[in-house]
Amino acid sequence: MQCTVKLVWDEESATWYTETKDIPGLILSAPAYDELVQRVRDAAPEMLELNCDYIGPVHLSFEAERFETVVA
Repeated sequence: MQCTVKLVWDEESATWYTETKDIPGLILSAPAYDELVQRVRDAAPEMLELNCDYIGPVHLSFEAERFETVVA
């Protein structure tokens, strides 16, 4: 199964969080990008099994989005 997960930076809370339509129930956040990627890797198979009755390989594609406000 191919799943796309968008990792979005929230500047106000200084955390990354997930957005995905491919993995029901996958709502995660973490202060570091790599930490969130690992959390998704760990949780995705379980969420697909619990919410979609899918057991098998999961191919994850990550998209990152980060916007920041900077002042000179």
